[in-house]
Amino acid sequence: VQLQASGGGLVQTGDSLRLSCAASGRTSSMSVMGWFRQAPGKEREFVAAVTWSGGVTSYADSVKGRFTISRDKVKNTVYLQMDSLKPEDTAVYYCAARTRYYSGNYYERVTPSEYDYWGQGTMVTVSS
Repeated sequence: VQLQASGGGLVQTGDSLRLSCAASGRTSSMSVMGWFRQAPGKEREFVAAVTWSGGVTSYADSVKGRFTISRDKVKNTVYLQMDSLKPEDTAVYYCAARTRYYSGNYYERVTPSEYDYWGQGTMVTVSS
């Protein structure tokens, strides 16, 4: 599976952005798609995830109510709509795909090591 993320940029506090992640290759094997982010000097953290077949979503508390993850199974693309952006949202955003067996466990959705493929990252900068 190859993942291509896009849509990052420089915005002001309160603005919106939509990130996209296009998947190619063995997309039929994808069970979960997720977005993670990494700010300078910090560890990579979970942002949101969606199960590929059922569309079940999960969010980090820090983005709940502001970010929305969705997927288009025809286009093999996952989106992250980010509204009411804050300076603390500044980070490189990565999309990821899980292709191994998925049991439905929350840990499998929110843990970076539980994903098998990663996109190249797209930078989001929110100025105050």
